Amino acid sequence: MLRIEHLTKKYGSKVAVNDLSLHIAPGEIYGFIGHNGAGKTTTLKSAVGIQNFDAGEIYIDGISIKEDPLEAKRRLAYIPDNPDLYTYMSGIKYLNFIGDVYKVPAAVRKERIHDLAERFKLTADLAQPISAYSHGMKQKLALISAFLHEPKLILMDEPFVGLDPTASHLLKQMMRELCDQGGAIFFSTHVLEVAEKLCDKVAIIKDGRLIRSGTMEEVKGDDSLEEVFLELEDK
Repeated sequence: MLRIEHLTKKYGSKVAVNDLSLHIAPGEIYGFIGHNGAGKTTTLKSAVGIQNFDAGEIYIDGISIKEDPLEAKRRLAYIPDNPDLYTYMSGIKYLNFIGDVYKVPAAVRKERIHDLAERFKLTADLAQPISAYSHGMKQKLALISAFLHEPKLILMDEPFVGLDPTASHLLKQMMRELCDQGGAIFFSTHVLEVAEKLCDKVAIIKDGRLIRSGTMEEVKGDDSLEEVFLELEDK
């Protein structure tokens, strides 16, 4: 579903991501962990076509993000660590705007918005301007917008930050539901306990280089993910 091959991204003389290769298959929840500045956000932004990269190739459902970016982006959704929403819009106008972008039919869109807003307990706030939303409410709206067009792949940067426990639990359920239906999730997180319980596979990045990846059992063995991560970070 997502294939990253020999990705390299530089900012001037600094190599932010160095020859990174990963494959996220349909049905997988894939965690991406590393310290601040390790290259996680750079990788995610490159994968969704927000920024160019210096070497390598990235494929979304077999489609090159370089060669056919529009078709690749139709198949994915991306939630950054701090969603930049149009705060002058109301919640419902924003969701309809996203529906227009992805050409979700009106009747289907209405049903999906109703279902997702109810699940996230945001229905009563959709008429309000986004500028009046709390950080957690903005995060919920961003999540609803991501699931609205039923993408095959969702990439998320620290998606649990700002969510209350109920919303966090719901998001975990929805991530698994999407993958059970043949989709895939690739997300970064600092919450290692969540990654350990939720992810099918995990990759650890340090200073732009992939230092370990595989199934959760392969990566952590008999230790906790936190113990493995701290050990690798100290090397």
